[in-house]
Amino acid sequence: METNLEKYKNDLDKLITEGELLFDAIQCECSPNEFKKQFKKISEVKYLDYKKKIPNFKSVYQSWYSEALLCVKQLLPDRIKDFTELYKSISSGYLLEPKIISSGYFPELNDLSNFSSVMENAAIPNFNQQLEIVKSIKKRFESSLFDIKQLVQADLFDSELDAARELNKKGFTRGAGAIAGVVLERHLAQVCDNHNIEIKKKDPSINDLNQLLKDNNVIETADWRSIQLLGDLRNLCDHNKEKEPKKEEIEELIDGVDKITKTLF
Repeated sequence: METNLEKYKNDLDKLITEGELLFDAIQCECSPNEFKKQFKKISEVKYLDYKKKIPNFKSVYQSWYSEALLCVKQLLPDRIKDFTELYKSISSGYLLEPKIISSGYFPELNDLSNFSSVMENAAIPNFNQQLEIVKSIKKRFESSLFDIKQLVQADLFDSELDAARELNKKGFTRGAGAIAGVVLERHLAQVCDNHNIEIKKKDPSINDLNQLLKDNNVIETADWRSIQLLGDLRNLCDHNKEKEPKKEEIEELIDGVDKITKTLF
């Protein structure tokens, strides 16, 4: 079974490979002649074959950025601001269509003949910096300074949620819900720690942790409500002895906790 550590490494390798192709793509689109000079030592046929492998930057960049952003958030949070600022620069420049530029909202680019040179001077180095940030994450895997606590914890959470699913299938709904609730509680506590949020209560509940994250602008109202619902389902298993939780409710709880542990950091 692939561990989370192995999964992160494989996903990161894939992101870097895709990023390197995108870097070639943006160079080829902005400066085709300069890009071709890099291949002057190989044949024209090989150059044309390689060009076919290069994606369209504008079509692929957004999906690459979304995946890379999650990776940076979890494994290199101190660079998240830099990463998103670079995105803003690229998206407000290179990703804009020429017709938008010519509309008059961007007077500094009203001469479309200057469009290529502007993009070459801005988008290419900005994307290269993003790619270097992603590459630097890989070095953390190889560094003794990298704290793998959260990766090991994520593996443990996956195992516990798998156990909860099995219990739920066999009709042990309260036990399954209790396990899922403990996983959620521990993960929310870890998220508070990641964001340097002080937890004053000795034994905080899911709702206590959820409120702390909302008050500190870590989560939006929609996420707060979702977690609140998961907390209610957990309480149904632990406290409400008059109503027996349904399998469907516990399945919703387990799936919800699984999503939170993989998307909230």
